Amino acid sequence: MDGVQEIFTALADPTRRALLARLAEGEAGVMELAEPFEMSQPAISRHLKVLEDAGLIARRVDGARRPCRLVSGGTAPVEHWLEELRRVFAANYERLDALLAAGLPPRKDET
Repeated sequence: MDGVQEIFTALADPTRRALLARLAEGEAGVMELAEPFEMSQPAISRHLKVLEDAGLIARRVDGARRPCRLVSGGTAPVEHWLEELRRVFAANYERLDALLAAGLPPRKDET
């Protein structure tokens, strides 16, 4: 589960989810990202660091600016984890369907 815990931790915070939603519209600098929030620029930078450490965003150097952008495939570890979970659930439902189709054996007190 490499990276899954970091991604869920990053997504657990509403401010970080809002930052990701803003970055889905396109690249933005820290000051631009901080505008709609009533918190300091350093606080926004700490949120961005969590998102960056989780592999969800990347920053590049543009003079004095460090614009942020979403990382393509950043959610891949979660998608792979969910796919494995879906596979296990599907196998369990197939076994349940087979049992129900075969019918339940009569109870001992019914024979």
